[in-house]
Amino acid sequence: MPLSVITGIACMVGGISLLATWRALRSRLTPERREQRRRLDLNVNGRLGDALLTECDEDTLYYTYEVRGVHYTASQDISSLREQLPGTPDQLGGMVNLKYAAQNPANSILICEDWSGLRVAPRNAGASSPAANGAPSTNSAPLTNSAALANSNGIGHQAQDPTLAQGS
Repeated sequence: MPLSVITGIACMVGGISLLATWRALRSRLTPERREQRRRLDLNVNGRLGDALLTECDEDTLYYTYEVRGVHYTASQDISSLREQLPGTPDQLGGMVNLKYAAQNPANSILICEDWSGLRVAPRNAGASSPAANGAPSTNSAPLTNSAALANSNGIGHQAQDPTLAQGS
């Protein structure tokens, strides 16, 4: 038998054994470990986007987002990521960041071990103002709660000029 045929057969046997070893090791991964790998892969290779957090349970986040004109509704199990949350689930809400796979936009995450797109919702602006605590207000035109919340950008920043926040 020629040497090239023996070398070819040896390469095929080596490749098949390598593939069998890879499959055996891959099948040993628990579902939790596979999910962690998926999240970490999306964190490294995913694209950023915006999502609307619609509902928060103790262990699940429900959200909607749009990629290239297609609307997606998804959820993420956060039972293993509770310590990564920026607050309690009832404090989360509104617009958040997500990462999704460019080849499969339905594959997305809001939070993983190394990254979080979640934000804590701003507190009621009227409850934290000096006037609400009995202190005199320094603004010439006081803001109403609805005007202050409507002017909020979701992170808690307010307009620099209070006259801009007043309704017409």
